[in-house]
Amino acid sequence: MAHTADPAALAGYALIVTFCIEMTMRHRYLEVTFRNGKPLAAYLYLPRNPGDASVRTVSQGDGLLIDFAADGRAIGIEITAPSRVSLETLNRALAAVNQDPATADELSPLVAA
Repeated sequence: MAHTADPAALAGYALIVTFCIEMTMRHRYLEVTFRNGKPLAAYLYLPRNPGDASVRTVSQGDGLLIDFAADGRAIGIEITAPSRVSLETLNRALAAVNQDPATADELSPLVAA
């Protein structure tokens, strides 16, 4: 049996989803991609505004690439060699873009893998 969605209900759902996405982007978080049980790549999302997109990427060395929005704010750090990144290395990159240092807990998904 096919169901038709009430457009008003869908609009409310879209609003809730948008609100949740906007809320989660106010805090940084780490996303890790695994292959065969090992971390292949990781991305540290930094606080960003809705609609922000990377317009420039700068290599920080040590397998770290920093993405910047059009207004010059850093919006994320790609970790291309997650098994080799250290907390010290990541914190140097964060300091370079005026972000608070990461904690060992934030990197724990990379260590656990």
